[in-house]
Amino acid sequence: MKSPLHLSERTTILPIVHGSGDSARVVEQWLLANPVDLLAVPLPPSFGPLVRYATAELPRPSIVLQRPQHELIGMHSENIPWSYVPIDPCQPVIAGIRFALGEHIPVEFIDLETDLYRPYTIPMPDPYALKEVAPARFAAAVLTELPRPRHLRTQQEICWMGEQLRRLERQHDRILFLCSVQHWPWIREAYFEPLPNDVESELVAEPEMYEIDHRCYQFLFQELPFVAALYERARAVLASNENLSIDGIKKLLIYARSRYRSRHGKRARQITPMMLSQCLKYMRNLSLIQRRMSPDLYTIAIACKQILGDQFAIEVIECSGLYPEVRASHPSGLKMSVDRLRLPDQRIVPIVSRLPGPPMHWRSLQLQRRPTKVEKAEWRTRWNPLRQCSWPPEDTAIESLRTRVVERARSILGADLARTEKFSTSFRDGIDIRETLRHWYEREIYVKVMPPSIGTMDGCIMLFDSPAHPRDYPWRSTWFAEHQEESTIAFYASDFRDELIGPGVAVANYGGVLFLFPPRSIPDIWTDKAFDFTESLEERLIAACCLYSESRQVALLSWLPPGRGWKRLAKRFQKTLIHVPLSGFNDALIKQLRTFHVLNGQEVRSYAAHFIRKV
Repeated sequence: MKSPLHLSERTTILPIVHGSGDSARVVEQWLLANPVDLLAVPLPPSFGPLVRYATAELPRPSIVLQRPQHELIGMHSENIPWSYVPIDPCQPVIAGIRFALGEHIPVEFIDLETDLYRPYTIPMPDPYALKEVAPARFAAAVLTELPRPRHLRTQQEICWMGEQLRRLERQHDRILFLCSVQHWPWIREAYFEPLPNDVESELVAEPEMYEIDHRCYQFLFQELPFVAALYERARAVLASNENLSIDGIKKLLIYARSRYRSRHGKRARQITPMMLSQCLKYMRNLSLIQRRMSPDLYTIAIACKQILGDQFAIEVIECSGLYPEVRASHPSGLKMSVDRLRLPDQRIVPIVSRLPGPPMHWRSLQLQRRPTKVEKAEWRTRWNPLRQCSWPPEDTAIESLRTRVVERARSILGADLARTEKFSTSFRDGIDIRETLRHWYEREIYVKVMPPSIGTMDGCIMLFDSPAHPRDYPWRSTWFAEHQEESTIAFYASDFRDELIGPGVAVANYGGVLFLFPPRSIPDIWTDKAFDFTESLEERLIAACCLYSESRQVALLSWLPPGRGWKRLAKRFQKTLIHVPLSGFNDALIKQLRTFHVLNGQEVRSYAAHFIRKV
């Protein structure tokens, strides 16, 4: 049975979706499997020389720009768009031209020359389906949903391309024509009809080729630049690119995670494979809701924001625009945005693509951005070192952790003092099932005897990083409670002046902190010469807590149990350290709680929430 894509024995039409890496891959596979002696593309002949040259310069992207004819006579207009061809490696037409140049196959540009180009585009199915569906079936499936173009100039362009295909058949035996999937039934129709008399080429300006600033590739490409770079690397090493449209997103998340960790260091939350799996699942569900098979950048950013936080979403967005195949922009690189281009003379003109993909909808997403270096420098100069306070919600959270640590320490101490005895007249604190089964042959019941409550435990030490290097924690301070529900604390932490996130708002990381509750007034332990005998930051905290604590036991939260040195130090003050393993608490929670914000005055609390975001 003859395929509907065969216009004749000599001409085959291959419908494509512009701007799709999956569609570009289909073009390359078709050209590899079917010999052709001519490739026809839906671009005007005036673009031919520069598009061929720019395509040969790939993987460096560029843009071939054609100004309206009225610009040549000095009539500038901000409403008449300039047309351009994006030299994008994931553009199917460019991929076809690139293949043809490499195999020395002639390329014909057969679109109608028109001065004021009007793009015609409608929503299309996700080209990811081309991995499982043949191009003919894909084109036939969308046939019933394709409206006939209403604009007269678009109809004339279709008729012109049908006439050009008939002309080329007289000279070539095997022709492949690449056209948009939304045009193919009407070009097929025009192929069998004569050219109307009113269809004529117009006088047009000569196109010009420009480099694009590497920071603007997000607007030039329709695939993510990061994914486009993966296609280029696979092409360079002859690797498979079958699943890069999806695998590229996974690689994007992994690459963004490494940058996120290097940027935020110890403040970065733990991004586990399980969390990345949940993020990918969220992307899939959002894509299905939007009736897509693969996620767009907005969907990726939304999923990362909801699962992994604002800062990771920002890293993903920034990494998605990276195109490492080009290390730096050309000195004359033009800046591009949404349907706008800044010319070398600094004029901003509207632009339309000659290879338009499905219509794009630009949407806003609220993320807490990172401050610039200029803003940080300005905030640093305004900082008053005599007016520092904490952020109340974080005070509540860390006090809650202190309460849990003290309660766990009391339960550990009670378990150590508990004993078991044979049942005589009372069940005491309950039957000890383990001891009863262990002595089953005695046919006796054993009961638990719990010691009386040890009272309050007013001292607590948390060592999040031990051993702590003094260079990592240069800021050491003692803070006093603002009310009776807060503890007196002393801590060593990272320098908050290195992490200013807003005017009067800084962030730091606890390395270690001691709590005294109920609060009391104590000297600054970091300047008190009574503790100069200690040799480390941890020992100074332990010594101070043991000195000012009124209870005989002190709770110690750390990864490892205290060694002999720390035990001797506590014994010097007639105290005992009750070790609470840090591994018993959620790692993500601990990382969140050890990160705290420093405000430059209590009045900053009125607007600090706008700048404070958990990493």
